[in-house]
Amino acid sequence: VRPRGAPTVHVVGFWKRALAAMIDLAVVVPSAMLIIFIVSKIAGVHLANKVGLFDLDMWIDLVLATDPALVMGLTLFFAIGLTYLLVFQIVLGRTLGMRVLKMRIIDVYGDRPSPARCAARCAGYVAGVATLFLGFLWMGFDSEKRGLQDWIAGTYVIRA
Repeated sequence: VRPRGAPTVHVVGFWKRALAAMIDLAVVVPSAMLIIFIVSKIAGVHLANKVGLFDLDMWIDLVLATDPALVMGLTLFFAIGLTYLLVFQIVLGRTLGMRVLKMRIIDVYGDRPSPARCAARCAGYVAGVATLFLGFLWMGFDSEKRGLQDWIAGTYVIRA
């Protein structure tokens, strides 16, 4: 039984959250690519050969050889993405993609998440990626529509 005067919230599901993530990626990827380009020029670290985007054999070889340029690029990309998520979740309680689609993050008490919860949520993103994205796919099957990052941080994503 819901107490009188308590607000009703509607939890957002997998597809809308996936669309918000695509919007966020459209912001993060160009920014990260520009920063990675600048850092690689300053550090003088470049891929050994001209690698085509769809040259799968060469990319596999670079990954297996732990090419320094590839490792630096992936590490920077991951760090930039996590910084974007952490800053926007702490400052606004949502990312730009969530803002566009009218969503926000709340904690289990209905308040905006604390910086510690936002940091835990980012750790949950890392865990979601480490489980080969199963932590994100879980949203589609969970009765509360929460992903691994939500369970770890004690948060929900609701309609704003």
